[in-house]
Amino acid sequence: MLTTQTSQSHAHRTAPSDLTMSIRVYNTLTKTKEPFEPVEPGKVGIYLCGPTVYKPSHIGHMVGPVIFDAVKRYLVYCGYQVTWVVNITDVDDKLIAESAARGMSMSQLAEEMTADYMDNLAAMGIDTVDHFPRATATMDEIIRLTQTLIDKGFAYAAGGDVYFDVARDAEYGKLSNRSVESMHGDGGEMAGRKRAAADFALWKSAKPGEPSWDSPWGPGRPGWHIECSAMSRKLLGETFDIHGGGLDLVFPHHENEIAQSECAHGKPQAKYWMHNGLMQASSEIGKVGGRATREIADGDQAAQESGKLGKSKGASAFRELLAIYAGETIRFFVLSTHYRRPIDFSTERIDEVDKGLATFYRFFQRYERITGESFYRLEAPASRTAGDSAAAESTLPPDVADCRQRFLASMDDDFNTGGAIGDLFELVRALNKFVDGESLEESAKATPAAVATFRAGARTLRELAATLGLFRAPPKAPVGASDALTGQLLDLLAAVRSELRKAKNFAMADSIRDRLAALGVTLEDRPDGTAWTIQR
Repeated sequence: MLTTQTSQSHAHRTAPSDLTMSIRVYNTLTKTKEPFEPVEPGKVGIYLCGPTVYKPSHIGHMVGPVIFDAVKRYLVYCGYQVTWVVNITDVDDKLIAESAARGMSMSQLAEEMTADYMDNLAAMGIDTVDHFPRATATMDEIIRLTQTLIDKGFAYAAGGDVYFDVARDAEYGKLSNRSVESMHGDGGEMAGRKRAAADFALWKSAKPGEPSWDSPWGPGRPGWHIECSAMSRKLLGETFDIHGGGLDLVFPHHENEIAQSECAHGKPQAKYWMHNGLMQASSEIGKVGGRATREIADGDQAAQESGKLGKSKGASAFRELLAIYAGETIRFFVLSTHYRRPIDFSTERIDEVDKGLATFYRFFQRYERITGESFYRLEAPASRTAGDSAAAESTLPPDVADCRQRFLASMDDDFNTGGAIGDLFELVRALNKFVDGESLEESAKATPAAVATFRAGARTLRELAATLGLFRAPPKAPVGASDALTGQLLDLLAAVRSELRKAKNFAMADSIRDRLAALGVTLEDRPDGTAWTIQR
């Protein structure tokens, strides 16, 4: 978060332009990038596997929602009508165990943890989800889908349980490329009721004291995998466009979803399978604003799962992270890496991202000084076609149009948000160079034409950042009893440094600047004096 010494309608949807046909998506199912062509032209259905709500969310739970929020925003910007579904798993073994440990009902625990999840999504600026279906509210659909699989010979009942017969599905394993011989399904008491070890539960008979629902096979509850098949079909149809989730869900969850859905319906469940890399507890990498990101083996599930940051490895509740960092900082951190690569988590890395964000926040202040307007109130094109028209009709600062094209190329290439953020840094550098070259902060030298050109360039920045859900509102400054005194002391140090520079004591002036920088305070020399900003 940035502290400074100063404060600071949706457009109509258009049909997808020819440019959007250049979008390519990496499909886990085919292991290739494919042209993005929706099932129904102009419309896109997205299903993202959501949380099992038994404990507070941690940062790993925010990765998928942040990524797919950006994916939806970009597709809408490109002219598509997008329906995005994120499910809530509110019945599960973990929920039952945790509710018993806490002495509360499963439904009470689920409500509490769902509220926590929703609060965290809001803090991250994720507000484009259209549906949050819950497993417990989809029970009729789950039972009907299970019965369909039995009727078609793909599932069998045994002792109150229902299992999917893996041997009946000739394509089972096509997503994960695993052989049936290497797979193992549910163990324990259930293992003795199955025809084969790899068969997995669609319905589990109730144990004493557990929540249960009536079914043709007796009281029980659904297996994890059948829930998502039923919820996605209910809201998006038998075949939809994009199914997303973490790389750790490829097997067994998504493999089993495909088997259930495609055997029941006789058609593909989803056209594109998109899997994001996992949050890793490791050292920081790369440079914020740089063009390159670390090369890894795409889809290396075993390697990523071994370092996955989760509750079992000490991941703290997400609200604790939000007490330290602004939601926009964490969002920027997640989007700075291509979604298919692992995200290396460390406070050092987030601090570096926070410093990178200051580049933009300082530019927004500069924009306000030059134009007298808030960057956050700047109206920008809300669609790609409108942006193309504005770019063609406007006089833009040098390199800004090229930065826009590179940004679009990055996003068209499998939603490469990491590359796109690098393009935003380049765009800001181009705008700052224009300001300096035209002396726009010196009112006597700034011409109306140059200011208009600058404003058009800033509008382009706002247009592109909005597709990533960034810079929608000014960052909130931290509030504390010592804030006023801190500001006065920094004003004093800035004034002392200015006097030292006038006296040509540059060594001491530079020492003050460098020592403040080490403390997270940036000094910026302007025509009207020296300004300071505090990182976080």
